[in-house]
Amino acid sequence: MVITGGIGSGKTVVARYLSSKGIPVYDCDSRTKAIYFENPLVVMDIEEALGVSVCDSEGTLDREKLGSIIFSDKSKLALVEEIVHPMVYDDFVRWRDDREGETPFVIMESAIFLEKPLFHDLADAVMFLEAPDELRLNRAMHRDNASQDTVRQRMKAQHFDLDIVDAVIVNDADIPSLFAKVDAALEKLKEKLQ
Repeated sequence: MVITGGIGSGKTVVARYLSSKGIPVYDCDSRTKAIYFENPLVVMDIEEALGVSVCDSEGTLDREKLGSIIFSDKSKLALVEEIVHPMVYDDFVRWRDDREGETPFVIMESAIFLEKPLFHDLADAVMFLEAPDELRLNRAMHRDNASQDTVRQRMKAQHFDLDIVDAVIVNDADIPSLFAKVDAALEKLKEKLQ
């Protein structure tokens, strides 16, 4: 199953909740960061594709610098995605296959799943989290210690086609309410996830 939604929608909160119930969760954001650090050639390929350095003074990937480049230019974002996304796909498949037989299903937490057809064959079911824009904005600013402009830029870059979504969870209240909605959605999706 995939958990997806825009920035500040509550994907990570839901993923942690489901992980606490014993369901293995693959966090695309964390794994992508790990791929950058585990394979230095990835960063070299990104720099070559962009034509600029994206490393700090110590030679480590500067994610803030990379983000400022790619989130303001769709063509540069596409160049980076062409390098990174196939690696994330393969990494997820290995991770999932390592857990085969241990659990009825696993979860991929991914902000970009709906935007990227490359990943669509990986999900038996898709849970989409949404919340009012101002609430998402405030959550993301607080969580990331980011400016309003930075978060709005990222929100603006996200586009969602809900045609393949199996459950929509509106995260606009408290945590117990969110978890109750997730449990209800999982109950409805149980047959798809077996």
